[in-house]
Amino acid sequence: MSVIEKAREAVTGYDSIGEHGLISNYDMLSVVLGPFAKMETVERLSAYSLRFLAEMTVNEIEAEGLTHNQAVTLHAALLLGKRSMRSKKERGTIIRSPEDVANHLNNEMGQLNQEHFVTLMLNTRNEVMHKTTLFIGSLNASIVHPRELYREAVKCSAASVIVAHNHPSGSPQPSQEDVHITRRLAESGKMIGIELLDHVVIGEGRFVSLKEKGYL
Repeated sequence: MSVIEKAREAVTGYDSIGEHGLISNYDMLSVVLGPFAKMETVERLSAYSLRFLAEMTVNEIEAEGLTHNQAVTLHAALLLGKRSMRSKKERGTIIRSPEDVANHLNNEMGQLNQEHFVTLMLNTRNEVMHKTTLFIGSLNASIVHPRELYREAVKCSAASVIVAHNHPSGSPQPSQEDVHITRRLAESGKMIGIELLDHVVIGEGRFVSLKEKGYL
């Protein structure tokens, strides 16, 4: 059995081996990079920590002895790993107030140059189960449709939802369209039994809760 075949076998059996199994970084890198990657290059990369590899650029990875396509493939795999870890950190966050929502999202959304409409799916303990970006671009009632939002909420078995979006202008003052969208979503949520707890508008270092403003 070749080295790459052994690596594939190790990765294939990872679920049954468990977290503390004998699979190595070398095995995982061998599978990601494929049979045409040089063994000495894979060995050198596997000696680095995954944290170090995840911070490398495509050009830096390529300089280690990979082709451009191999470097892009590895970089994409590492980005997926980082995204997975970020998602795990998000799950379990408890939302008790609009400030909690803003703190949870501000680093990600406060500096965006386009409007992003985000939904937080909560369980009965108000813990974040899932976060999804539903829309990107200027918001209006024809784009933000309750069907899309609550379809995701039902998939997650969410007890309630909170929506948020950013204002690239930096001012979190809600528009009339924001108010209209909020009320429409709230009415739809009541019909299917999934409460819309709040709609938070995020600006540059500031936020506004439409619930606190009396629109919910």
